[in-house]
Amino acid sequence: MESHGLSKPFVALVVALYVFLLSPLAITLAISFSNDPFLGFPPEQWGTRWYGVLLGNPRFLAAFQNSLAIAATTMAVGLAAGIPAAYAIARGSFPGRDALLALFTAPLLLPSIVLGLALLLVFSQLNLASTFHGLVLAHLVVTLPYVVRIVTVGLSTIRPEYEEAAMTLGASPWRVFRRVTLPLMVPGIVGSAALTFLVSFDEVVVSLFLVGPRLTTLPVEILRYVETRTDPQVAALSVILIAITVALVVLIERSVGVMRALGR
Repeated sequence: MESHGLSKPFVALVVALYVFLLSPLAITLAISFSNDPFLGFPPEQWGTRWYGVLLGNPRFLAAFQNSLAIAATTMAVGLAAGIPAAYAIARGSFPGRDALLALFTAPLLLPSIVLGLALLLVFSQLNLASTFHGLVLAHLVVTLPYVVRIVTVGLSTIRPEYEEAAMTLGASPWRVFRRVTLPLMVPGIVGSAALTFLVSFDEVVVSLFLVGPRLTTLPVEILRYVETRTDPQVAALSVILIAITVALVVLIERSVGVMRALGR
């Protein structure tokens, strides 16, 4: 072991690990710029043919709009329901508080295929299968635990003395929450909002049980596409989605910091 810094074998191991993890992304990026009619690496012809085909694919565009609307609605409803619940759990003192937290986070313990089948059985009786509202509710079951967990952890890092000091100066409970607590909760809210949006947008197993011929999501449409075709169009779509995800992460990092957003 060197006296200063990390040893060369350790650095080499870390570099090799990063190369291993990022190599699929590099291969996907290369394939997305292929003009070949079929998947192949390395491409024989280079170009942006499949990006143009992707932008003219009505099924992918419609599925993208559906996923965007469902993810945005799920995020908004999840924040509206999860923030008060997290605040009650983090700041309240009442019997069953731990049980309530366990109830909110219970969907994280269930396999997605079991959860999807259970939701299908229930939603079929309520006429919510293959509907926008049904998909939002299903995604809410999957994503609400993330909101409650992240915001609860974020609130646990806020010292109650700040709120108590505001109260001693005559501020009402609502004013304390609006002027003191809520600004300090912003990193956790931003992190939970971003994670909720991404999880909902990327959800495929639960959605697969609930979509229909007239309403589908982008991940499900991609799954159906690759079952019958092997062209680089999906690689081009994957690069665009990765770029959107990276841009969102960079935006969070520049605004509040990723670690603070995750409540760490």
